[in-house]
Amino acid sequence: MSRVSVLHTWQVPAATLTTVRKLLDEAFDGDFGDEDWEHSLGGVHALVWDGDELVGHGAVVQRRLIHAGRALRAGYVEGVGVRADRRRQGVGAAVMAALEDVVRGAYPLGALSASEDALEFYAARGWQRWRGRTFVLTPAGVERTEEEDDAIFVLPVAPLDLSGDLTCDWRDGDVW
Repeated sequence: MSRVSVLHTWQVPAATLTTVRKLLDEAFDGDFGDEDWEHSLGGVHALVWDGDELVGHGAVVQRRLIHAGRALRAGYVEGVGVRADRRRQGVGAAVMAALEDVVRGAYPLGALSASEDALEFYAARGWQRWRGRTFVLTPAGVERTEEEDDAIFVLPVAPLDLSGDLTCDWRDGDVW
């Protein structure tokens, strides 16, 4: 079976980070840009290995989400990808199990923006689709992110009203 290692970005060797980036470029069919890569750094990585070959990756980075008048520390999942020849073999589940442990141990909630193809995967793992409206806090103020409403999932560690408004902090590229 595959081995999972959980390391902070500063602990991951540069050569391994290069391998992760290549895996994500391939997993997202070339639709994984520099800003997406930047979003995946600075947190905790789950790396799934088959021998000395990297077959899966995901990261949890800290973000602030505003909900019900509170700024919550959230473990935000980024850069989840599995090598094409290892999909549907439990690698993604191993990545997410490790990341969910990080979220449950360090944050009052986890969050992620799911691709259309991954909606059922996250729902089956107990992630809950956000039912309220979504926003982003931009340098110009709060802006609606209606196009993201059906793609945001949360993993509540503490009780949370999933029908309220949810606002993410600003960042370059895809804000969610």
